[in-house]
Amino acid sequence: MSRAARHAMKRAVLALGLAVGALGAAANPACPQPDELGPVHLYGLWRVSFSGGGLPDSTASVLFEKHPERTESVRGAINRDSVQSLLAGDVDDGVLGLDESDDGLQISASWSGNVVPASCGKEFTGIWRSEKNDTERSFVLRRLPGWQ
Repeated sequence: MSRAARHAMKRAVLALGLAVGALGAAANPACPQPDELGPVHLYGLWRVSFSGGGLPDSTASVLFEKHPERTESVRGAINRDSVQSLLAGDVDDGVLGLDESDDGLQISASWSGNVVPASCGKEFTGIWRSEKNDTERSFVLRRLPGWQ
């Protein structure tokens, strides 16, 4: 094979590799980095699991929506066995901070968590703390499939 033919073949292989890489990137968009996460990455339905604090393990559904007044925040609700509490908060540099209210007037609990590395912003772990009695529970918050 001549030198010119080898050079042409290398260019063709390189072009093919770039094309395949571009197709893969389009089909599987890059994961947001923790410092790129914003409220839009939280919108949708999530499932949270709680453990510890001297209480039985439990799960609940969480729905985050756009906050009508604060563009850098979310608001939503948590549903624990048909009992609903309100949530409001934000994510900053991969750190999730939420306030929870049982009555819509006073904070009943606070959440502080971190995005799980390589989860693409779809999983957070942290601590839920009751403002009433200082009970602390670990939580794992996971986005439900089908929500992007």
